[in-house]
Amino acid sequence: MKRMELGGQGLVVSAQGLGCMGMSATYGPSDERENLATLARALELGVTFFDTAEVYGPRTNEELLGKAFAGKRDKVVLATKVGFGYDADGKLAMIDGKPVVTGDPAHVRAAVEGSLRRLRTDCIDLLYLHRIDPATPIEDTVGVLSELVRQGKLRGIGVSEASAATIRSAHAAHPLTAVQGECSLFERGVEHDGVLATVRELGIGFVSYSPLGRGFLSGGLRDFDQLAPTDFRRFDPRFQGENLRANLRLVERVSEIAEAKGVTPSQLAIAWAMHVGTVPIPGTRRVKYLEENIAAADVVLSDDELRMLDAAAPFGAATGERYSAAMMETLGH
Repeated sequence: MKRMELGGQGLVVSAQGLGCMGMSATYGPSDERENLATLARALELGVTFFDTAEVYGPRTNEELLGKAFAGKRDKVVLATKVGFGYDADGKLAMIDGKPVVTGDPAHVRAAVEGSLRRLRTDCIDLLYLHRIDPATPIEDTVGVLSELVRQGKLRGIGVSEASAATIRSAHAAHPLTAVQGECSLFERGVEHDGVLATVRELGIGFVSYSPLGRGFLSGGLRDFDQLAPTDFRRFDPRFQGENLRANLRLVERVSEIAEAKGVTPSQLAIAWAMHVGTVPIPGTRRVKYLEENIAAADVVLSDDELRMLDAAAPFGAATGERYSAAMMETLGH
């Protein structure tokens, strides 16, 4: 797996990372032994960049990575995220169905300390603000992260699902290593809202999560009933009713291009995310799919194929919002 500098702050990562969220939450039950085997295989195949967050579990995903990479810390680049609030029972705090986002410096400082413990490390390679708190000046939140960098507890910082204006303000307060956002043939908003243009201008890396459209672009998900009862996609508007049927037509067009090229739809989608200059972090908890995804790093797309993909999955082609109405309110600040 090729390695590259992410952003301009000296952080070197594998050109494709591994999103670990689904190993502990979101997509239904998982098996720890299988998760650990997948993480070990990823490292064997040259993946060095692993993405987690305090909210995944909550907290259990960070513990999983801490266990998986005990004694191997120098071989991996760990990225995690903080910025959500929790109730007295340790569950994600919600108000009217909307998760509580907080950029309060004291909260963020305490959250980072918790992540350090769970990841079994004295320094996190990349720490993102998971969402932007509009009630707290971004300069205040970035200020405490900058202090943690000076203390050696963080190597680099970033923001997730932030607007172009917030990215500029955050970067002025302390140089950002990376911005994370959803980017795929299923969701191309960052190409049109100024985010990708901004990070390119400022020399900030871009990490694309859900490059497979939450598994949709794999072509294997055809029916709502395939989803486990606890799978959060049951509440995703793009997986509902007429939206699902319309989006399946988009997947079919992408699958046709993949078949003609002799690759899987997943490999084509990941290769596209790499081609547009992002570091994709496709998530999986199975070695079989991990190996398939990693092979996408060797897929080269021609100009004609890129034009066909633009025609098959242009901006706005996906039907339905990408999150519930309450979750959409946490984006783009």
